[in-house]
Amino acid sequence: MAVTAPKHFLQFRDFSCDEFEHLFERTRWIKDRFKRYEIYQPLRDRTLAMVFEKASTRTRVSFEAGMNQLGGIAINLTRGDTQLARGEPIEDVARVVSRMVDVVMIRTFGQSLIERFAEHSRVPVINGLTNEYHPCQILADIYTWIEHRGSIRGRTVAWIGDANNVCYTWLQAAQIFGFHVSVSTPPGYAMDPAIAGAPGAAHYSCHDDPRAACRGADLVTTDVWTSMGYEAENDARLRAFERWQVDSAMMREAAPDALFMHCLPAHRGEEVAAEVIDGPQSVVWDEAENRLHAQKALLEYLVCGRVDG
Repeated sequence: MAVTAPKHFLQFRDFSCDEFEHLFERTRWIKDRFKRYEIYQPLRDRTLAMVFEKASTRTRVSFEAGMNQLGGIAINLTRGDTQLARGEPIEDVARVVSRMVDVVMIRTFGQSLIERFAEHSRVPVINGLTNEYHPCQILADIYTWIEHRGSIRGRTVAWIGDANNVCYTWLQAAQIFGFHVSVSTPPGYAMDPAIAGAPGAAHYSCHDDPRAACRGADLVTTDVWTSMGYEAENDARLRAFERWQVDSAMMREAAPDALFMHCLPAHRGEEVAAEVIDGPQSVVWDEAENRLHAQKALLEYLVCGRVDG
C-alpha cells in the first residue's frame, strides 16, 4: 500500500500564510480552553517521539506537556538512548521510529540531519531547533505579537546581535507575512547568505549601528551572544558584542509602544539589560508560555489536519 507523504515543519517557509493563520486561530482557541481548565484531547492514543541532541528547557517542557494535555504520550529520547550513539544511520532510525509513533520532534545540530530523517519518515517531523532555523520559536513569537498588537503585516522587527537560527527564521517569516526585519550584527558575525536566502529590500535591511536598527521599530528582539555549539568562542564574542546589548537607551530608539522579545534563556547584563527584559515593554513570559499553545496547535494540525472548533 502506498504511503502518503506526511506534512513536515522543518523551516518556517514550509507552511503558507493561510496555514499559519489557521494555526494562530487554533492557538487562540486551544489556549482559551486551557485557561478555562477545559479538557481538549484530540490526540488520545497518539504518540510523540522527542529526539534531543541539544539541551532544552522550553522545547522539552512545552512539547511534553502539550502532548499530554492533548491526550497523547510523549517519549523523550537522547542520542545516548538510541542506536544513533553506536552509528546507526539516521535514515534507518527514521524508518523504524516512524512506524511506531504518530509524530516526531527533533532538536539537533545541522539542518541536514533533520531533513534526512524527514525524507525517510512516514509521519510528520517537527524542527525543535537546528543550527540554521528555529521555526517553533517564531511561530510562538508571532502569535505573541498578534495577542498584544494584532497583525504584524507592515511592521518592523529589529534583530540585535548574533545572526543565528532565530534571526534566519524571522527573515523567512517576514517574507510570508509582509513585514520588515532590521538586522544589526557585530563585524565578523554577519548573516550567511546561503542560510538567509534572498529576502529582498522590502523585508530586510542591515545596519552597522544597533541603535539605527532599532529606530522606529515596533518590536525589538535578541538572543544570547553565544549559541549552543559555539561555547569555545564565548570570550571573543563577549568582546565583539559589547555594543549590541539591548538596554533602555536602545529601546528609546524604537517606537514608543514597541515590545521586547527574547527566546530565552537570557543573560542579563550581556545581550539584554535587566531593566529591559524585566521592564514594562517585555513580553518574554507570554512568549515563552505561547510555545506550549502554539505547538499544541501545530501538533493538532500535523496529526489531525484542519480542525475547526
